[in-house]
Amino acid sequence: MAELKMPEINSVVIAGNLTKDPVFRQTNSGGTPVVNFSIACNRRFRDSNHQWQEDVCYVGVVAWNKLAESCRDNLKRSAAVLVDGELQSRTWKAQDGSSRTVVEIKARRIQFLNKRKKHEDEDGISGFVEDDSHSENGMEHNSRGDGAGHVYEYKYLSSE
Repeated sequence: MAELKMPEINSVVIAGNLTKDPVFRQTNSGGTPVVNFSIACNRRFRDSNHQWQEDVCYVGVVAWNKLAESCRDNLKRSAAVLVDGELQSRTWKAQDGSSRTVVEIKARRIQFLNKRKKHEDEDGISGFVEDDSHSENGMEHNSRGDGAGHVYEYKYLSSE
């Protein structure tokens, strides 16, 4: 009998708002840019009394290279984002000697969802940033209006 192998799928897509300003730093070995931030994602549901309730899920996100730099330059507390990435866990020793583990999203692509007015500077916040370490897209620009005086700008950046 042949062995069955589970497919190796690790994919997450989530939208929410930043709970704080992103924390940007560079690694000690090589100075690789990295940014960490947390988003709050709301979920509405009906309880047993058929009343609407809301639950909030807080999720940590980490982004690397040019994606990290773009987040540093364009994101701040309460900004709306859509994150596409994969789950990863990491463990470290705390100051008290105990082991700590966190599960977070390693971002592949981040779409900035906040609108900007047409009369604002064209170099304002970009809409979509991608970690191209697995892609061949390079850099492209594509803007469109929504008919309501807003412009969404999509910018694809390489993380390398």
